[in-house]
Amino acid sequence: MGLGLGIVHYVPLVAYLGIWVMILVSLGGKPLWGLYYAIPFIPYRTMRNHFIGYPLGGNMLTILVLTVILGALIHGKRLPKSKLYLTWFIFGIYLYASMWMGAMLGKAPDPSSFTALNFLQWKSYMLIPLVFVATCLVAEDRKAVRTIIMITAISLFLIDRSFIMETMSRSWGHFDESKRDEGPLAYGSNETAAFFAQFAMFFWGFVQFVKRRKLKLFGYGLIALTLAATMYTFSRGGYLAVLVGVFMLGILKDRKLVVILGIFLLTWQTIVPVPVRERVMMTTDSSGQLESSAHERVELWQNAEESIIASPIFGNGFGTFQYGQHVDDLRDTHNWYVKVLVETGIIGLIIVLFLLQQMLSLPYRLFRKAEDPLYQGLGLGLLIAMCSCMTANFFGDRWTLLEITGMLWVLFGAAVRANQFMAEGSTPERAPADASAVRYA
Repeated sequence: MGLGLGIVHYVPLVAYLGIWVMILVSLGGKPLWGLYYAIPFIPYRTMRNHFIGYPLGGNMLTILVLTVILGALIHGKRLPKSKLYLTWFIFGIYLYASMWMGAMLGKAPDPSSFTALNFLQWKSYMLIPLVFVATCLVAEDRKAVRTIIMITAISLFLIDRSFIMETMSRSWGHFDESKRDEGPLAYGSNETAAFFAQFAMFFWGFVQFVKRRKLKLFGYGLIALTLAATMYTFSRGGYLAVLVGVFMLGILKDRKLVVILGIFLLTWQTIVPVPVRERVMMTTDSSGQLESSAHERVELWQNAEESIIASPIFGNGFGTFQYGQHVDDLRDTHNWYVKVLVETGIIGLIIVLFLLQQMLSLPYRLFRKAEDPLYQGLGLGLLIAMCSCMTANFFGDRWTLLEITGMLWVLFGAAVRANQFMAEGSTPERAPADASAVRYA
């Protein structure tokens, strides 16, 4: 037992040293290996927090992603075509300028200070498109696309396991708000629920095109584990994100799911555990008044409405909401779309809508037009995951956090490459069009 604990103690150090090795490997000509190594660390912030005590520990993931990009460019790799690059570039510049506007309005500190919260928020947010660019550069064949999906599945399993092991250590006879913690993503349970919901739905969509029995069983097992984890986050926004995802999957692929969903909605109170039922029914208290979290949202949105009316075009500046005085000292609007309007105005919202439209059209095109089942599954999975993601963001900012959406953007990078392969009509390492290849996909 002591030996086991000793080995566990050294895991963060080994992982940290592994990043340095992969930095050298990426610069030396194997940037794809660097991306593979980075994927599990993107959501697993509690593991990355262990790096902080080591040199450059707090920035190791950023350094690794940048060296993957640099290594790819040094060795002649080029980006496939995608409108998402330009949208992200415009959005990043606009957000940076918006920060300065917020500072000039006196609503936030000068973003030239690298320790200011608004600058740190922007810096963390901009790592998401860098992850996307890195994936687009190095995922050059079908094998890489398949491997990325496999590593994503393993990463999700590890996070599921960590969360569920923590949950099992508690007594859940009844719901208790104090038992909800930050989880392996190092954020609140609502953010963790959004992560679980979107990836449960991604793999639910993906396995629709998996024919190999063992892989299909593993996929459904992972989905069940992730849905169980979602249930014990006690997040109503997470629950709704799953329901919307299931409905969309039923409409797009398997109509039986719509019927099953209808039956579930009629009988859920007799199916789900008692604490889950108690949490869902907490919208109002015993006197019929809004319970605390629902009441907080109403007050926040009323304040946000006043702010939007005062500055509708450009907003108050990116990252400014967290500096204002709000009910219970909350720093988020509890609705990302409202937050976008408050901080970046109508212009910011228009850019966001363009971004979301592109993120829906890319996987839809892949799902409908690809002939390779691997790419069809990737397209359908991403489309369903985006429906869940967009739903979850009605309940708070689940979008700007690398830990929640970072792996999703890795998959979008793989989808951009898959779309290129499909358009060219020939895919490197493409599976032959026979029954055994379909089973393998």
